[in-house]
Amino acid sequence: MAGFKETKFDDRLATQQKARAAMLEKARQRAEEAKKKLEETADERKAIADAREERQRRKAEEKRAAVEEAARAKREAAEAEKRAVEEAKAAEARKKDDEMAAMARLLEEQKAARDARYAARKERQKKGKR
Repeated sequence: MAGFKETKFDDRLATQQKARAAMLEKARQRAEEAKKKLEETADERKAIADAREERQRRKAEEKRAAVEEAARAKREAAEAEKRAVEEAKAAEARKKDDEMAAMARLLEEQKAARDARYAARKERQKKGKR
C-alpha cells in the first residue's frame, strides 16, 4: 500500500491554477465551437430568409401581373362592348335610313300614280266636254 502523500500549499495552488486553466481552455473551445455553429446556423437562417423573400417577391410580382392582366382584359371587354354598341347604333341608323329612303320612294311612287290618275281624269274630262 502506498503511503500518504502530503502536498504543500504551493503544490495545491499550482494544481488549482492548472485546473482553472484547463477549465478555461475547455470553455474557450466550447465557445469557439458554439461560435462556429452559430455562424453556420446564421448562414442557414440567412439563406432561408433570402429564399423566403425571393418567394414573396415572385408571388407579389405574379399577383401584380395577374392584376394587370385582369385590368387589361376588363378594358378590352369594355372596349369590345363599346364597339358592339356603336356598331349596333350604326346598324340601326342605316336601317332607319333605308326605311326612310324606302318610304320616300313609296311616297314618290304614290304621288306619281296619283298624278297620273289626275292627269288621266282631266284628259277624260277634256274629251267628254268637247
